[in-house]
Amino acid sequence: MKTLNLKKVVLSGLITYGIAITFFLASFMIPIMENPELQANITLAVVIIPAALIGAHFYLKKESINGVLLGSIMFLIAGIMDALITVPFFVIPAGGDYISFFTDPGFWIIGLIFVIAISLYSRKFKKS
Repeated sequence: MKTLNLKKVVLSGLITYGIAITFFLASFMIPIMENPELQANITLAVVIIPAALIGAHFYLKKESINGVLLGSIMFLIAGIMDALITVPFFVIPAGGDYISFFTDPGFWIIGLIFVIAISLYSRKFKKS
């Protein structure tokens, strides 16, 4: 295993975060369900896998790393972005707070799906 390319892993995490937050916020603008928050969370749960795979592909096309480590670091980057952007600009104005956001089981389930998807995808890129 090579050493971690910090710049690329941060960019990979930002790519994933950008895709996910775009779909999450856009889902509020297209009312399909009566509960827009539930609709946004379902949208995020569906979009997180392809978003994570796009971010992982960006990293893995020229780098090699353990998939669980890559997924965990990318999830950490997304979590930092949530703390810096999502919560203060979107969650708090809607009546939420940091504690409710980061203790929501849905957040951690999506994070687990995120790491598992990247881990499984990284197997495709393993060097013999």
